[in-house]
Amino acid sequence: MVTVREATISDIDIVYDLIIAIAMHHEQEQYVLTNKQELIKSGFGNNPSFGVLIAEIDGEVAGYCSYTWNYSIWLGSSYMNIDDVFVWQIFRGQQVGEKLMFKAKDVCLAKGGSRIKWEVEQGNHGAIKFYERLGANIDIKGLFRWDLVS
Repeated sequence: MVTVREATISDIDIVYDLIIAIAMHHEQEQYVLTNKQELIKSGFGNNPSFGVLIAEIDGEVAGYCSYTWNYSIWLGSSYMNIDDVFVWQIFRGQQVGEKLMFKAKDVCLAKGGSRIKWEVEQGNHGAIKFYERLGANIDIKGLFRWDLVS
């Protein structure tokens, strides 16, 4: 049975390992610049900059979802921005991703959010079909990034 819970500071090793795992999955580990100390400071203090949901099956970590909050002046409300969704290969196909996404929805609604946004690679057809099955809609927009610190 899949259970999903909010990560705590005692999960920092797990959270960091999952961040590295998704980066490696996408062959982008060179872009991970954070470390455990930064994650502790930014995510588990009095005013956390992000949240993490951890999925477990029979007490074993199966995957995670990380998120931040933004405000939309057009919506007039806050919304959740999902950063990462990752499920270990051996747990895929067991509704772990679905449980993570529905828990994210519950967290968003409980915090007064009205929308969840996230990115997906255009060629990741399996993920796109998965998100569409959940009832999400894909927006095709250009995404710009302006790195100000090198």
